[in-house]
Amino acid sequence: MTEWVAFDHRADFAFGPTTLRTLWPQLHAGDREPFPQEPALLAGWAAFHEGAFEQAFQSALELGEAGWSLAHKAQWVYATLLEPKEKLRQKMLLEVVERAAAHCAQSPQNANAHYWRASALARYSQSISVAKALALGLGNKIRTDLETAIGLDPRHADAHVALGSFHADVIDKVGTLIARMTYGARKETCLRLFELALQLTPTSASTLTEYAHALVILEGDARADLATSYYAQAAQAPVLDAQQRLEHDLVQAERAI
Repeated sequence: MTEWVAFDHRADFAFGPTTLRTLWPQLHAGDREPFPQEPALLAGWAAFHEGAFEQAFQSALELGEAGWSLAHKAQWVYATLLEPKEKLRQKMLLEVVERAAAHCAQSPQNANAHYWRASALARYSQSISVAKALALGLGNKIRTDLETAIGLDPRHADAHVALGSFHADVIDKVGTLIARMTYGARKETCLRLFELALQLTPTSASTLTEYAHALVILEGDARADLATSYYAQAAQAPVLDAQQRLEHDLVQAERAI
């Protein structure tokens, strides 16, 4: 098995049970993951938030279905924010898709099972090109899973963000008319999804950044000032754990370009 790249700032984050319980509502405002009751699962989530992604992933797999949400998130975050090799990144994302598919089958009422399958497939689609992914029929699978997640949990902000990004990406690649007629992607739906996500997670760097991306795609210069404002807010968003540190670093790098 390939060794995972280490997160450089683990010393900056420490999550004992009390700290994790206190910060949990903020850390999981986007995905609405329930607070873990099993000690082993709690330790796995603590490792994740500290940046020990491989440790969190391996411990989650040992727990079976109870650890699948942690396994999905640890592998997805690592693949999208740390793994430098494109082929390995794609492989990991497809592993999340496969595991999350089993999760959906076992627990069809679990919003995060659908969310992680869609989110991993969306990131994989971006890596092979959105146009190719649409030709392979992946777009409808992504949209269906995200709509299912939102139907199961209307306050799932991360699913709103991912679905908004889906609408924006499809419009960007195939144009407004084909996007609407073939894939059900609409500008007004995209903006509404992001507005809902922003209401639910107003200080989330990922929400602000993805909304800014969508505004650039859909509105161009007409909303450039608002997009710039969201990028600036994302750069000032609170950094409570390893994932947020990686997202913060990504925002800073994008703003420097």
